[in-house]
Amino acid sequence: MAKFASLVLILLGAPLALAASEPAATQPAATQPAAAGAEARAPVRWETWRAGNSVADNESLQRGARNFMNYCIGCHSLKYMRYQRMADDMQIPTAVLTANLVAPGSTNLDYITTSMPAEDAANWFGKTPPDLSLIARSRSVDYLYRFLKTFYSDPSSATLSDNLAYPTTAMPAVLSDLEGVKAAVYRQVKSSAAAGAPMENVFDHFETISPGNLTPDQFDGFVRDTVNFLDYVGDPAQVERRSIGLWVVLFLLLLSALALMLKKEYWKDVH
Repeated sequence: MAKFASLVLILLGAPLALAASEPAATQPAATQPAAAGAEARAPVRWETWRAGNSVADNESLQRGARNFMNYCIGCHSLKYMRYQRMADDMQIPTAVLTANLVAPGSTNLDYITTSMPAEDAANWFGKTPPDLSLIARSRSVDYLYRFLKTFYSDPSSATLSDNLAYPTTAMPAVLSDLEGVKAAVYRQVKSSAAAGAPMENVFDHFETISPGNLTPDQFDGFVRDTVNFLDYVGDPAQVERRSIGLWVVLFLLLLSALALMLKKEYWKDVH
């Protein structure tokens, strides 16, 4: 797996350093009550976050491939994507692909699969990590973006973390060295407008416990590139398909106009 730790600087950008995770003993509670003056702060509407990615951005796809090989391939596979197909589409030279992306024992023509045995993964995480070939198509890129951005510290969890988009997820916060460790802060509101309605906890905002190696803007770009790459993997031909589709629609419109003119010519004496 050491080959996945870095990629060539010129094409794919500088590899991101891996920092040690925050020790479990120093992590505070997963949820905290909002501070006294928190009412003045606008609540974070994480449900409205959008990925805003573009699979036509080749540089973003290259960075996303780097991110996936550095942080995801240890547990997740892309069983419908070959290394060489990815390299051809993203204009990655064969030398770079072979030296930095292809797993030991694999060839350029192999599918991208994890080396983690499914049985071991099930024992460690409680379930086998899913293949991510079609995850962007089944869950949407916006969901993936929100999922990767809403991990928070939870010492009561087996992974010491939880997620707003997917509560009780078995996946640990593998990007905490980049983003940092954060807590979810909640506020109490009435469950309804009825008199005597009980109070309930509603998410308000995140609070940073310890910073990561990236700034918030850098981490946001990291997540967007990763989601962009997964969007490409789910439909590698989508850019070409959309481009061809535009010309097909224009051709059909022209053909329809000619057919209508021909019909009028044939039927002009009848009418």
